[in-house]
Amino acid sequence: MTFGPSPQYPAYPAPSERAQQLYDEMVAFVREEVLPAEADYERHRLAAGEGDHTVPPVIERLKASARERGLWNLFLPSESGLTQLEYAPIAELSGWSNELAPEAINCQAPDTGNMELLHLVGTEEQQRTWLTPLLAGEIRSAFAMTEPLVASSDATNIETRIVRDGDEYVIDGRKWWISGAADPRCRVLIVMGKTDPEAATHRQQSMVIVPTDTPGVHVRRSLPVFGRQDQHGHCEVELRDVRVPVTNLLGEEGGGFAAAQMRLGPGRIHHVMRALGAGERALAMMVARAKQRHAFGGPLADQGAVRERIAESRIELEQARALCHHAAFVVDSEGNKAARHLIAAAKVAVPRAVLSVIDRAIQLHGGAGVTDATMLSALYGWHRAMRIFDGPDEAHLTTLARAELGREPLFDLPETLLSQFRDLDEPTA
Repeated sequence: MTFGPSPQYPAYPAPSERAQQLYDEMVAFVREEVLPAEADYERHRLAAGEGDHTVPPVIERLKASARERGLWNLFLPSESGLTQLEYAPIAELSGWSNELAPEAINCQAPDTGNMELLHLVGTEEQQRTWLTPLLAGEIRSAFAMTEPLVASSDATNIETRIVRDGDEYVIDGRKWWISGAADPRCRVLIVMGKTDPEAATHRQQSMVIVPTDTPGVHVRRSLPVFGRQDQHGHCEVELRDVRVPVTNLLGEEGGGFAAAQMRLGPGRIHHVMRALGAGERALAMMVARAKQRHAFGGPLADQGAVRERIAESRIELEQARALCHHAAFVVDSEGNKAARHLIAAAKVAVPRAVLSVIDRAIQLHGGAGVTDATMLSALYGWHRAMRIFDGPDEAHLTTLARAELGREPLFDLPETLLSQFRDLDEPTA
């Protein structure tokens, strides 16, 4: 399926009975356990200090409960039996509490992308050593591609070197925005670097598995996002004379760029699914505020401008969801490659829509909206960053424009009005 106008709308299959049951169970889990646990989570983070990255105990309690409910590894079809379209509404529910719910059901980034990579191209030994404990939620992982000194939205720019020395690879480089690397449970990095700078542009890169306790791996600092330190961290990581066995190569030499695209496609659509949940929460907060807050002689909900903002928010979320579900359906029916342009479109459109809704909610909350008195400022910071990570808007827009410019129109277009006027200037017989 190509990106662009289609002669018909896809007819989505109805969710399976099991998918519906899991959705209902997820609703109950979020309502009964996740949302009430947010206060415990925040109290622990506040007491520990913003620079602390220890794991609040409530996380493990929620994980245990989620497993008992059957809400575990739902992102991976081989584990869950769900299609991406069936997973989408469940992932959206987890986005209502992005700090707690995705990890509670073991569907948190960057582990999901790393698990997908290990599932698709990992050897039996690599899967036994790393995929099994990740699927069990026993460890965390990180994906080390982005670098501070080059524009990493173009992965061919990366400068980290991976050089073979006998039965080992020697890795040297500096990475940043390495989400999860500050978490004390992070046991492994998947590192992307260049193994052959002289090869064809998209065959220079490879991926290697690097345990975090390997000599030469240094987590230098965790970077805050809009002044907020996430528990798992977004880190700068230095790799100096890091040596790992050649058996730690993930996939094949020169296959790193293709593997990165393989990893990022599902990762992007999963981010989009969760973002919709954040948008719904912001809209719910906006509605509640409009009903409860009085000004100028009545509730804010009576103000025409407020009603318009609520209505616009609902329209934008429904449009964004339709694009997300369309992309998920094409992933299921035709594969990641066929869906790549729809995924790119959703990765641009959904964060934009969600940010617009969050911004309106902030405005309606007044001063409370820009402080930590509500979660709106944190929601805004994360989803603003989402327009950069996993490919910035500009990269996706360039890809979409290239596809559109290369697509043949459905009909031959008539001549322009100007050319018709020129015809009138020609002498008639």
